[in-house]
Amino acid sequence: LRKAKRRVEKAIKEKKIFAVRGPYPVIRSLLRARGWVERKLPREGRRLKQQLGGQKKQQPETESSDDGDEQGEAVLNPRGGAQPSLGSTEPLHYPWPRNEEVEEEKEEEDEDYEDSDEIHDLMSYLVRDQVPNFLWTIRLSSIDQELLQRIEVVNRYHWVHALSTKEGLCLSLQNLPWFEQADPNTFFPRCYRLGTREEREAFIEDFHLTAARSLLKLALKKAGDRLVRMEKPPKSNKGPGSSLSSPSRLAEEALEVCEQHLGVLEHQDIDRKPPSPCRTCIDWNCFLQDYYRAAHGMGVAEGTVVGLPQFGVEGDLNIWILKPSAKSRGRGIVCATRLEEVLQQARSRTTPSARACEWVVQKYVERPLTNFGTKFDILQWFLVTDGNPLTVWFYQDCYLRFCSQPFSLRHLEHSRHLCNVSVQKQYKASPHQDPRVPPSRVWSSRQFQAYLARLGRADAWHQVMVPGMKAAILNSLRCAQDHMSFRKGSFELFGADFLVGEDCQPWLLEINSCPTMSPSSAVTRRLCATLQRDT
Repeated sequence: LRKAKRRVEKAIKEKKIFAVRGPYPVIRSLLRARGWVERKLPREGRRLKQQLGGQKKQQPETESSDDGDEQGEAVLNPRGGAQPSLGSTEPLHYPWPRNEEVEEEKEEEDEDYEDSDEIHDLMSYLVRDQVPNFLWTIRLSSIDQELLQRIEVVNRYHWVHALSTKEGLCLSLQNLPWFEQADPNTFFPRCYRLGTREEREAFIEDFHLTAARSLLKLALKKAGDRLVRMEKPPKSNKGPGSSLSSPSRLAEEALEVCEQHLGVLEHQDIDRKPPSPCRTCIDWNCFLQDYYRAAHGMGVAEGTVVGLPQFGVEGDLNIWILKPSAKSRGRGIVCATRLEEVLQQARSRTTPSARACEWVVQKYVERPLTNFGTKFDILQWFLVTDGNPLTVWFYQDCYLRFCSQPFSLRHLEHSRHLCNVSVQKQYKASPHQDPRVPPSRVWSSRQFQAYLARLGRADAWHQVMVPGMKAAILNSLRCAQDHMSFRKGSFELFGADFLVGEDCQPWLLEINSCPTMSPSSAVTRRLCATLQRDT
């Protein structure tokens, strides 16, 4: 008890009282090793609330708030003061000495005691009335707001939705040209919020234009620099749009739309909405049905087009990916190749109480860089320590996440296209997968760099990928920072998901706040522990 009191008094004097909410044993261990004392929090579902002895009359039982969350943390002690309630994050034990002899145990026994959890439980009890100087939490909503204002350093910011939700990032990057001389289409696949009429119509137009470009690529792939004769399907009695238009007419229509679109791109102005190249005499319903038939069984064309920075990753199947705006870990994501399918999925998955912009649709990168024929993505961490001036730290290490089946655009299962660990852990490795894919489906960035070196592309990481990821993160923060609530002395760790194109150009998919620190492999166990130590 005497040793615990000395350590507590020193921690209070040096302002080294901390609290942790969530699965962060590494953070707890690192702080304890540096002389910090933990004020343990109640179970999830209760709020951390300051219990200052003598300031407020304590109730004999814990009371519940109107919303059902239990606000209290303590009950009265017959000796006065508060005792922690039952069921905290770790069992609490208070080994009060019965006499002075207990305090005068042998030094070696005392040292063993100090290393046990009991002394930390005892110190936590001794600082039960102290306001933590530092809080590391998985969410702010579980912390009493009055107390939160008195904590000096917190690992979370309020209101980061403009950056950390799919809807928020989509909307923020639409405004990027007002903040920077940069085009979001050079690093962020085209994205639309389906809950707004204007963006839904913009998506439909984009789908039409992409179908027209894809058709031209199919024709050029088949015949080089001349149009190809497409084989007509058998005639049917299903009405208009059930059979192919003449091959030359179909290609001419696609070429007409693409030429109009390129003309618009040459004269676009951010101050006004450009005219639509899709308002032509083309019957888009018939055109799309013909395109769907032509797209199956064809290859992908090479090359790029000035003014269309995503032309090289579009492919020829016009695949789009539908995502719930505010969910993570791959939940609710659907890949689709038909316009009516995307719109129907969004309608069927929206409840009457859902927010208007609950769903976003984003262009799928059809030509990603693959390792051993398997799709992967990159999780890159970055730390924001100030919003004015904007201060960002790009972590030097990151890791790759592999899918469990070989990449194929003809099969749109999650096991081939969604790299999230939470998704892939549901699948066994495919027997058709290259045996060189790591069993854990995880690589460190250093392993990836070694792989690139063996392919003769050693410079791609430092000259293309890293600069591209840094630029994407900074651009995203610059156009979102006015809608974020920063707090001096606090910080937040984010995780950005990137896909890499065949030309090694990184494409930002999304940004998540509070990325998981739970290790899923030997690689993530080492990297997550090192990241928390460095943070």
